[in-house]
This record gives sequence, C-alpha cells and structure tokens, in this order.
Amino acid sequence: MAKKIEGFNFEQRHGKARVRVARVWRSKEGRHFMVEWNVSISLFSDSIIAYVDDDNSDIVATDTIKNTVYAKAKECKEQLSVEEFAILLAKHFTSFYRQVTSAIVRIVEKPWERVSVDGQLHEHGFKLGSERHTTEVTVQKSGALQMTSGIEGLALLKTTKSGFEGFIRDKYTALPDTQERMLATEVTSTWRYSYESVFNLPQKPLYFTERYLAVKKVLMDTFFGPPKEGVYSASVQSTLYQMAKAVLGRFHDISLIHLKMPNIHFLPVNLSSKDKDIIVKFEDDVYLPTDEPHGSIEASLSRFWSRM
Repeated sequence: MAKKIEGFNFEQRHGKARVRVARVWRSKEGRHFMVEWNVSISLFSDSIIAYVDDDNSDIVATDTIKNTVYAKAKECKEQLSVEEFAILLAKHFTSFYRQVTSAIVRIVEKPWERVSVDGQLHEHGFKLGSERHTTEVTVQKSGALQMTSGIEGLALLKTTKSGFEGFIRDKYTALPDTQERMLATEVTSTWRYSYESVFNLPQKPLYFTERYLAVKKVLMDTFFGPPKEGVYSASVQSTLYQMAKAVLGRFHDISLIHLKMPNIHFLPVNLSSKDKDIIVKFEDDVYLPTDEPHGSIEASLSRFWSRM
C-alpha cells in the first residue's frame, strides 16, 4: 500500500533473489530424496525510515533473508513440496518480524529425476530433466494467502494430427491451408489455487507435488490424445483451450489456469536446382526445425467466481 511522503505516493519492497539451495533427505531404508530450489523473496513493510531518514533500524538485511532460506531448509526434517517450503518461508517473515506486513516467495525447482540402472530405481542417483516446477505464494500477516503453481519448459511435439486452415487472407498472406503438419510447442503454465488462508490448506504430505504431476499429465494427455489415434488439433488456440478446460474440469481446487504456447515451426523442405529440378521433394518427411520467429499464443481460463 502506498504511503504519502512529502507530497508523493511511495511504495517499496525489498528482499533477496536467486538464493540457490539443495536439500537431501535420507530414509531409514537407505533411499535418498533431493531437491534443488532457486528462491526469490520480497518483503512488504511499513519500514520507510531507511529511505527518507537514513535509518536502517527497521530493515531486515537481505543477507539475513538469504541465511533464513538455508536455516529453514535445515529445519525441514521431512520431505516437503516446493509450495509448502514457499509458504513456510512467507509465514516466517510475516510472523517473526513486526515490520513485515506481507511476503512474496517465488521458487523454481530444478528437475532432478531419479535414474534407473538395469531396470531398477537407483537409491541415490539422479539426472537432470527438462521442465521446471514453479510456485509463487503471497502471505499476509493475517494469514491470507494467494498461491500459484506452474510449469516452465514443457516441450511437446506431435508429427501429425495437426492442421491450420480457414484463417484471414489478404495481400500479405503466403501461408497455405493445411490439414497435415507437425505441431510443436514449449508450454509455460501457471495455475491459481482457491485456498485463501494458510490455515485451510490440505494436510496430506506432498499434496502439491502430486497435484503438479497430475496437472502436467492432464496437459500432456490432452495435447497428444489417445496413444493409437491421437487427437486432431485445428490450431494451437484450440488445443490450448482444450488443455486449460481439462485442468479446470479435473481439479476443483484450481480456480484459474494460464497457458503460454508458442508455435515452434518445423518447415517443409523442398529443394531444387537449375541442373536438377528436384533434389528433395517434401512428402511429410523432411523438415527444417526453427525456433524463431515463432507464433505466440497465450490465454487464461478461470471459473466465474475467480479473479483473472
């Protein structure tokens, strides 16, 4: 909330960004579990004297904020989700410091995945995957909560069952209609949970990790369709909407989902020369992969009672 200072409106926050922390838990049976998180924290407070009076007595040092991340990770004796850790941090800053009125914690989880050796899951071996699990929570001193989870870098591709036709044509249009093309994208998505207080969250351990994996599965299943026949995509827009609708239809504690799905083009290759008319004739087989320029498509879908 803006403060009036010397005839001006003044808003401020401070915090620590890109605090990297890894945490390993060891079960009694000898299996190790690990996470790597990139944590960014912003604190809102009534502390304006550092700005206007050169008085730092109300400031939580950003080095202290960084150290708190490691201390709280150490205190977590049991495995927990990235969402739970973000809420734990935000609750600490809003309850421990009288000056702090609210806290925003954003975390990106690095996708370490357990490896299999000779068909058996390794007890302590991991490899780096691709898509990243994200979360952002805002916690007020009262316990009021806003919470989103998300996914970044989910690269999806299907080699058929995609087309694009019937679009606007004018003097600048060169793209032909097609009912057969490759469809590729890199999905970035965030979804908002309907929980409005830190006091009414699900108590099941790793609930939000399971929810993240389930949402990712629904997004992928809707994009690809059944294993044998697939599902036809009339456009990236149509597929995006079906993916968003499937998530809201499946998970009733999600009130809004936002999807960003660039259309990453695989261009047909046709080659010819003066001496030889055709070197390569495209028959839905040889493509030129590109990453730019790409189509840019994004949209949000929410329940009627949710704030966009």
